[in-house]
Amino acid sequence: MSLDTDALRLFVRAAEMLNISAAGRTLGMAPAVSSAKLAKLEQSLRSELLHRTTRKVSLSVEGVDFLPFAREIIAQEEAALAALGKQTTTIRGTLRFAAPSSFAQLYIAPILPRFLQQHPDLTLDLRLSDVQFDLIEGSFDLALRNAPLVDTSLKGRKLADDRRILCAAPHYLETHGTPNTPAELANHHLIAFQNRHPRLLTGPAGERAVFDLASAKGQLIIDDGQSQVCATLAGAGISLNALWSVHEHLKSGRLTQVLPNFEAAEDNVLWLIYPKSNVLSPKVRVFMDFLIAEIGAKPSWET
Repeated sequence: MSLDTDALRLFVRAAEMLNISAAGRTLGMAPAVSSAKLAKLEQSLRSELLHRTTRKVSLSVEGVDFLPFAREIIAQEEAALAALGKQTTTIRGTLRFAAPSSFAQLYIAPILPRFLQQHPDLTLDLRLSDVQFDLIEGSFDLALRNAPLVDTSLKGRKLADDRRILCAAPHYLETHGTPNTPAELANHHLIAFQNRHPRLLTGPAGERAVFDLASAKGQLIIDDGQSQVCATLAGAGISLNALWSVHEHLKSGRLTQVLPNFEAAEDNVLWLIYPKSNVLSPKVRVFMDFLIAEIGAKPSWET
């Protein structure tokens, strides 16, 4: 069975926009043509890819399953044309990107105008949350993760190291004292990110310690990174933070590093991850290259 790649592009765009007419317009198709082309694709596949009502469009179960393959076929076609020198240099379409909101606010949002100026025909669809999205289920092209890459259906490129350190506001330490050993953390108010799970700390000689809310004098759990930093700045306690989220506050003196010889033991890395594929689409490649050049080549928090 041969598949119409224009119809596949329309399906992918409609799945992203959940609007068939609007998706067709981005590809230069009239609404009637868009509807007919999608109907013909579904007929050839003998599956309904999109549920349509008078009020909304949604992906069917078959549509969710088929979407990654449609993206792959389009990427294969683009790569083949590029190999023959027939691919347009213009990057078009929609790129769905998921990232932690805390990091995006500080480092990605400020540089987006430069990227969009370079690629004016590309639409960026950003989903920003400190709660991770499922890349495949959410039909994302790319995501930023600060966790080990263990999913075998995904690939990744390193953006930067992601060191985690302890810090507190100076006025908190003046009131409650400064811990000199990890054991003294039990006498303090501790702020944790998302859950109460103990976090392993390591010292310069490999000594081990624990950042453990269960043993603390006071406990606070926050599921938003920027809010955790704000609470720490306000004097709510000692928190374990990504260096990128607090380095400016450390520089200004608004925060003080606590137990400076100890860091989180995990080998944390900021990864740009994408679904495993034999071909990386041009829009994903140019955005990854841009982020690595602008952020990862010389991370400001490591200087």
